[in-house]
Amino acid sequence: MKLKYSIVLCFLCSFVFSQNNYFFSGKKWKDTDGVHINAHGGGIIFAGGTYYWYGEFKTEGKGGNTALKGVSCYTSKDLYNWKNEGIVLKAEQNPNSEITKGCIIERPKVVFNKKTGKYVMWFHLELKGQGYDAARAATAISDSPKGPFKFKKSYRPNKGVWPVDFKDEFKSATANESSLKSWSPEWLTAIQNGLLVRRDFDKGQMSRDMTVYVDDNEKAYLIHSSEDNLTLHISELTDDYLDFTKKWTRMAPAGHNEAPAVFKKGGMYYMITSGCTGWDPNEARSFSSKSILGPWKALGNPCTGPHAELTFHSQSTYVFPVQGKKDQFIFMADRWKPDNPIDGSYIWLPIKTADEKPILVWSDKWNLSDFKEN
Repeated sequence: MKLKYSIVLCFLCSFVFSQNNYFFSGKKWKDTDGVHINAHGGGIIFAGGTYYWYGEFKTEGKGGNTALKGVSCYTSKDLYNWKNEGIVLKAEQNPNSEITKGCIIERPKVVFNKKTGKYVMWFHLELKGQGYDAARAATAISDSPKGPFKFKKSYRPNKGVWPVDFKDEFKSATANESSLKSWSPEWLTAIQNGLLVRRDFDKGQMSRDMTVYVDDNEKAYLIHSSEDNLTLHISELTDDYLDFTKKWTRMAPAGHNEAPAVFKKGGMYYMITSGCTGWDPNEARSFSSKSILGPWKALGNPCTGPHAELTFHSQSTYVFPVQGKKDQFIFMADRWKPDNPIDGSYIWLPIKTADEKPILVWSDKWNLSDFKEN
């Protein structure tokens, strides 16, 4: 009899933990085991009737932002209730591996390649013991969305390649560039004109905060913070999504944007980014374009409501479409906790658009039924 009651009790506990029907912005979000979801800086795909949420697995303490485990994965049928599927890209024990335990793995994004039938993960990689100096983009691949993902290689993107719209006059350094004072008007003009593109031309461009976007024609793009986080680069990927085509462009040179999140609605591309203030939140920015390669138009802060000037104390991570709901998208953001990264929480909000501008309205509690056609 005791065994029967124990089984019933375990079932009821599982039922309680797994029956979320709302999103609670910024609150602890428990998985179906009752444990706070550990998938930071993440992205989401939909495959075979299931959502897959990939993210950075954080640990306790100030060292918890390094990759001591790797990339985690959670699955859901309804977006509210998530099952922990474990670590799908493991930090390696081999000290000679680029993804050895203690490196930095950030912002993992997974996309499916219809041509190869493979799931491709891109992420920002910093080599162990080098801080944020390496600034590399890295890939891993799997036959299944549940992994395991196998590390392929890392890059400094677009080595030896100029942007598609780069003027010939900007390809040569000017004599006085090295003497320019940082953040002076002359220095900012030099950045806009390609000072740091030239600096990194031979070794490849920097890649830090990033996302991956697959367009309607299955062309994929890596959008990444580059040039010491001063300029976003948009780089077209090869057909297998594992390398670069040598076609790339710069977005908002010297604008100091990071944390890009991209979506497309009504034939218009939208991007939400943040400024660069370390782990501290700042005011979000938004942009629009009729082409993924630009030019992009600045639209200002998309947030409205309490603490909109701090993006609700969070930073953009990803935007994904809701299956079965035409032109309805969810904005994902992280509330970082650098002193104890495992405690970081998540902000999910519905994206509205008006006058070809994205709008994020604060809500403490909401669900998919709150989406309105717009």
